Formats: sequence, structure tokens, C-alpha cells
Amino acid sequence: MKTFLNKLLKNFVLVYSWPYLPWHLVAIVATYFLVTLGLDWYYFSLTRSLDISWLWVPAGILGGLLPILIPAVLFVIAKYHKDQDLFSKSLVLAQAAMLGWLVSSIYKVFTGRIPPDLTNSAIDTSHGFRFGFWEGGIFWGWPSSHTTVAFAMVISFLVLGSVSRKAKYLAFIYALYIGFGASIGFHWFSESFAGVVIGTIVGVVVGRSYKLKNASINS
Repeated sequence: MKTFLNKLLKNFVLVYSWPYLPWHLVAIVATYFLVTLGLDWYYFSLTRSLDISWLWVPAGILGGLLPILIPAVLFVIAKYHKDQDLFSKSLVLAQAAMLGWLVSSIYKVFTGRIPPDLTNSAIDTSHGFRFGFWEGGIFWGWPSSHTTVAFAMVISFLVLGSVSRKAKYLAFIYALYIGFGASIGFHWFSESFAGVVIGTIVGVVVGRSYKLKNASINS
């Protein structure tokens, strides 16, 4: 556990270090243009005209539960079968989920963006940021934690390697579904897009850190 927490801290610092730091700026600049050009509101208005709540509601539930359940289940199975490879994967997914949630929550604390009003699609609230500390909490806003965590887990899983092609496809479809579901329901499109970028950063950092560790053990 101590090693896991030490690596979590080191990876947290790496997420905000070179060469990953410029990608945070990409997410921020992309959001700026999506908001100011009215594309967030256009996407919201377009999806409101479609009866697709059956798509985003499960995404919200699965995106909140699976990041907890999947690493936990894999951890128990790995311990039972004494499978070191599966054990490493459970730690990677757990750390990617934790770090993805932490990074996205830190941004939300300071951006305080107002979420879409699902009951009223007539008033444009896509420009509603409340910059400051804890102006909007950490459960809503920029970036989407659901998307960030989903992509952090999937990308770390892919970077770690030694997974079947079928598993790769299923993992990527899962991340895309969570991101899309968030963007048509409880988040603006730019928040999901930023979640993809930031989640990918986290996934690459976590996946590489454990891949290097495994390589050093096997060498």
C-alpha cells in the first residue's frame, strides 16, 4: 500500500510535468473556442431535440460504479489465483481511476462551471463559469470526471500492454460510451472533450510507470 501511494504521488506530479503539461493547455484552449464559438450550446441544443436519455443515464451510473468495481474484482481474483500480471492490472486501473478523479476534481474546484439545465433548453448557459475556490463544488463542471476517469483507466490498461485485441476494443468502446453519454446528458461537450485529453494524460503516465516497473522486474 505504501508503494502504491508513493507511486500515486509521483504520478500526480508527472501529470503536471513536461511533456504532459502542454496537453492541459490544449484542453483549456479547446474549451475556450468551443464555448466562445457557441459549439457547446449548439451540441446541447441538437442533442436535446433527440430522445436519447436512455443512452446517458446508464453512462452516468456505469461511469460512477465501474471504476470502483473493476479494480476491486480484479484485485480479489488476482489474489485468489496468485496472478501477478492481473494483480498489476488491478493496481494500474485503481490508480488511474483515483488520479483521474483527483485531477478533474482539482480543476472543478476552481472552474465552477454551471452544468447544462436538462429541464430548460431555451436559455444558453454554456458560458457559465464561476471561477474561484469551491464556487461550484466538484460534482459538476469542467472537465467531466466520468470521461476523465474512463479514459484514464482505458489508456493505462492499453499502455501497460499484454491484453487481447478483443479486450482493447471493449475497453475503448466503454470509454467512448461514457464520454459520449456524459456529453449528451450532464456535461457540456467541451467538458467531455477535456476529459478525453486529461484522462489520456493520466492513463499514459500511470500505464508507463507500471510498465517500466514490470520491465525492470523482468530484466
